[in-house]
Amino acid sequence: MSVTGSEVNRSRAESATRRQDGVPAKFRLRPIVSPLLHGIFPILLAVLSGFAAAVTGAFAEEHSGQLPTLTTAHQAHSLTSSEAVREYPIHLKGIVTYFDQDFGPGYAAIFLHDATGSVFVKPLSTSVDPLPVGSVIDVRGVSGVGGYGPVVAKPHITVVGHAPLPPNPPKVSLAHLQTGAEDAQWVEVEGTIHSVIEYPHSVTMQLAMIDGIINLTMPREAGATYSNLVDAEVKVHANAAPTINLDSQMIGVHLMGPGLSTVKIVAPAPGDPFKQPLTSVGKLLHWDEYSAHIHRVHLRGNVTLQWPGSWLCIRDADRGICVQSIQDARFALGDTVDIVGFAGAENYEPVLTDALVKKTGEGGLVEGVPVSAAQALRGDHASDLIQIEGRLIGNDLASSEVNLMLSSGNTVFAAVLPRDMVGNSASSWKVGSKLRVTGICSVQSDARSHVREGIAVTRSFRLLMRSPQDVVVLQGPSWWSPGHILVLLALALIATLCVLGWVIVLQRRVEEQARLLRESESRFRHMALHDALTGLATRLLLDDRLTAAVETAKRHQTGLALLMIDLDNFKKINDTFGHHCGDEVLRVTADRLVQAVRKSDTVARMGGDEFVVLLPDLDDPPLVEKIAAKIVESLAEPVPFAGRQVPVSVSVGVCTSAVAGLDDEALLKYADDALYKAKAKGRDCFHISTPDQKVSPTESIA
Repeated sequence: MSVTGSEVNRSRAESATRRQDGVPAKFRLRPIVSPLLHGIFPILLAVLSGFAAAVTGAFAEEHSGQLPTLTTAHQAHSLTSSEAVREYPIHLKGIVTYFDQDFGPGYAAIFLHDATGSVFVKPLSTSVDPLPVGSVIDVRGVSGVGGYGPVVAKPHITVVGHAPLPPNPPKVSLAHLQTGAEDAQWVEVEGTIHSVIEYPHSVTMQLAMIDGIINLTMPREAGATYSNLVDAEVKVHANAAPTINLDSQMIGVHLMGPGLSTVKIVAPAPGDPFKQPLTSVGKLLHWDEYSAHIHRVHLRGNVTLQWPGSWLCIRDADRGICVQSIQDARFALGDTVDIVGFAGAENYEPVLTDALVKKTGEGGLVEGVPVSAAQALRGDHASDLIQIEGRLIGNDLASSEVNLMLSSGNTVFAAVLPRDMVGNSASSWKVGSKLRVTGICSVQSDARSHVREGIAVTRSFRLLMRSPQDVVVLQGPSWWSPGHILVLLALALIATLCVLGWVIVLQRRVEEQARLLRESESRFRHMALHDALTGLATRLLLDDRLTAAVETAKRHQTGLALLMIDLDNFKKINDTFGHHCGDEVLRVTADRLVQAVRKSDTVARMGGDEFVVLLPDLDDPPLVEKIAAKIVESLAEPVPFAGRQVPVSVSVGVCTSAVAGLDDEALLKYADDALYKAKAKGRDCFHISTPDQKVSPTESIA
């Protein structure tokens, strides 16, 4: 028996009623018709009949040992996890609303919809032929546990016809989707499309709903044009799908649509976005203008900063703003540009995302506004080009970004410059020098602990510099040092006792200098041993702990292991999403590494996107493989950033050694060799080697 489109439509109202009445869905009774139409007696008769059938079925199951066959999508999807693993027999007929031949390793994906709802069907990819969306199929299988909810497993599928897709699914909000209540269901959402990313076989769109942003994925159709959907208001029919972590916990939601046929344009994108009326930066996200920001806004200003990647900062007559561009074009400082993009907020400051940029004039250079560190900390100059004077108290010249730590008054802040822009200029930036630095003020706020009268208060800030010329040395390091001061004191005491008062003054200065030096030494020691961005151990601290671990292992006749981890395609993440996203990916990676290992282990950042994990006192060699696999799996989870899910993965090289082969440099070398072998295998995996064998007996691919 085939299921027609009219039958599906006719039964959707009955299905919705059943979903909302609160009755457990394991074995649903036949829908009860309205008492206004048929009277009270048929209702009572149906209830009694259903109760008798349920009792009879339960009795038969208990005494026969056979599980009842589930015949509706709602029954199959309403099983608990403990029920689903019992492999209830399932026999369904319904319409295919989504099909993907290569959904996961060895599996295909099918969303099946019948009159009662939807359920996920999970066949082996080699056991099912391509199914056009709208196919009516007969499915026989058993219940199983999917990544989040129950699924139909081990299916045998027969195509019995074709029918239109269900036309009137329930309209839902993002907040409702995030509850998981609509898992796998056929739903309708509304929003504005912010961006379109086309892959060889699929298309991912970012849909801005009224309560947030959600990703919509659909198969790529040959000859279709997707770029004209950006900034269009649409209604979309698709299946809701959860985003889960390694513990099968739902941490997000996305949509899986069958194609453009289920994307209805409610309001097409405006014509040429650069012909829209201009808006000033100062009016963005204000009460009078906020509703207009459903669509792209049009700004004009002069370029104040362009970093490698897609981030660009401009200033108009009001103030500055930074934008994330989808183009790879380069502009000169001072160029007048027109920008169209979607207004949002980051660190409680306006930003534009998914922006298009067009040069409109040569414009003059924007001069940095001289401010104090206290003024910058108030947040008055966020995203503006400013100048600050301060004393250089430390620097990091080894990472992908040069960080100069400056002290001004009671405030410590960082001035940042991409490493490839520095050249030989850093040789003149000596600790203790007084500098004047120019750059874009990037503020960070903490809404949880720093909100006063509804206003987010700036917690810290840093300057994003444009070139080495943005660092001007005003004064070299102070001549004063403890040795020089002691010599002067000795000469003063020998020369005359008449200058006792002057000696006392000098002694006080010595004490103050010594205190400052102790504080600076403590700060510098911590900076030398811990990475400023992630808080992890540095190479220096790792070397000390590795030496100690080797000596301990030799003394107690135990083993140890070293894991070298490298983020895959990290440059692409920086180029695509900007340095803010790259910093967030490194911080999240560091946190996940710490969670994945033992408390006694050491996690270090070697620089850039390279990390090392030291496993000392290793008495259980198989534990290394488990930890490596756990790291690959946990770091493959996308990183949330600015309403997006940034895809990440890592390659892991593992070196294990018994007591006889323990050696600091050898461990690092073999771990590095193993890392390159993991990358050669295609990344997103780990490779294990030992000092006495070139090929690991145990390899794993995540």
